[in-house]
Amino acid sequence: MMISKRLGRRQFHFTVQGANLHEVVTEYERLSFPDVAKCGICGSDNLDLTARVAQDKFKYTSLRCLDCRSDVTFGKRQEDDQTYFLRKTEDGKLDWKAWNKDEATK
Repeated sequence: MMISKRLGRRQFHFTVQGANLHEVVTEYERLSFPDVAKCGICGSDNLDLTARVAQDKFKYTSLRCLDCRSDVTFGKRQEDDQTYFLRKTEDGKLDWKAWNKDEATK
């Protein structure tokens, strides 16, 4: 099954597989994040997916604004670390973090 997600002006295509319909749908649900039209900080639609490893052990996947460098990080479920979602604030909005030059140089 092919899944398309629109993140800003880009469209990303993911392929999920399974031995039967139930497994395919389970894999589909693991990509439970919504389409994102624009940056929550500056409003740009110039978004991209990024991944990094910190301290040789912590893996981060984020949606980053290429204009203002803000990002929103994907979370993973503790009981199923293959299910991804975009982090949200308590009021249900995406948890965009503005880029901080001082923190980036640490």
